[in-house]
This record gives sequence, structure tokens and C-alpha cells, in this order.
Amino acid sequence: MAARALWAVRQTVQRLLASNAASDGRGCLRSFSTATQRTAGEDCSSEDPPDELGPSLAERALKLKAVKLEKEVQDLTVRYQRAVADGENIRRRTQRCVEDAKIFGIQSFCKDLVEVADILEKTTECISEEAEPGDQKLTLEKIFRGLSLLEAKLKSVFAKHGLEKMTPIGDKYDPHEHELICHVPADVGVQPGTVALVRQDGYKLHGRTIRLAQVEVAVESQRRL
Repeated sequence: MAARALWAVRQTVQRLLASNAASDGRGCLRSFSTATQRTAGEDCSSEDPPDELGPSLAERALKLKAVKLEKEVQDLTVRYQRAVADGENIRRRTQRCVEDAKIFGIQSFCKDLVEVADILEKTTECISEEAEPGDQKLTLEKIFRGLSLLEAKLKSVFAKHGLEKMTPIGDKYDPHEHELICHVPADVGVQPGTVALVRQDGYKLHGRTIRLAQVEVAVESQRRL
């Protein structure tokens, strides 16, 4: 009995020892695994590129972008300078055209007036060369024909250039077109306040009054001035 009990105690002690050994082995393995992971982690971290690589790429990208923007600014500056130069050239050409228009704007009108001057000159020469002394009738006839031709030519030139003579007799007095010289008593059939007589003709250029007509305006007898 005592021997059996002793054997049982030995078996129990052996199992405990085996259990402790196994437990110690697992603890060592766990410690080894943790140490291995730490070492591997350190090795991996040592193989990773340094953190300075990220900022380096960002700086490079910013430099490229800055170069691109600088080039765009240079292109826009060149375009602006060209636009300013073109605008200045256009302004000078326009100013030159305006000055030429002021100087030569009446060129066509003057050219037509030269023809009128030619008629007047030829008429004068014809009268002085062909007129006989004492023959006043022939001289007057030539003067009349020359003046009639001259008047017809002038009317043609005026009509061509939009110059119109006003005929205000019988029209109501208008201070924008007429210059009042005096009042006259209204005759039979003449309405008071209308133009009774024209002292000097007025003219319009393309509908705009350029010279007022000097007129006498009819009024009732008691309002005569």
C-alpha cells in the first residue's frame, strides 16, 4: 500500500513537472515571438525611405508649378504689350483720319464750286472780248445768260450736297429757322404771325439750319411796331 501510494505521488510530481516545463516553453516561445516581431518591425522601419522624401516631392511639384505660372505671366505680358501697341496705332490712324476729314471733308463740294467759278470766268471773258462799244443790249443779254447758267449750276451743286434754300413766305414764324427783322401789318389774306417778306434767304444742310432766314412777320394793324 505504501509503495503504491509512493508511486502515485511520483506520477503526480512528474506530471506537475511536465506541465511546468511545457508552460515555461510556451512562455519562451511567446517571448521569442514578441522579440522577433520587434526585431522585424525595427528592420522594416529601417528599410522604409526617410520622411524627407515626401516634402521633397511636394517642393519639386511647387517649383514646376511656379515655373509654369511664370511662363504664363510672361506670355500674358507680351500679349498685353502687343495689345497696347496695336491700340496706340489704331488711335493714331483714327486721329489722322479725323484730321484728314476735317481738312478734305469739303473736297467734293469745293470741286463742284470750281466748275461754278469756271462758268463765271468764261462768261466774264466772253463779255469783255465780244461786246462792242455802245452795244449795251448785247452785253446785258450775255450777262443774263451767263448768270442764268451760273444760278442753275449753283442750284445743282447745292442739291447734290444736301444744301437747301428755305422758302418761308406764308409759313408760321419759327425762331429756330427765322430771324425777325421787323413786323409789318398783315395784308388781305395774310395770317398774323406768318412770314410776310424775306430779306435774306436761309439755308439748311441735310435738314439742319445753317443760316437763319431774315424775315418780316405780319401782325394785326394795332400791334404794328
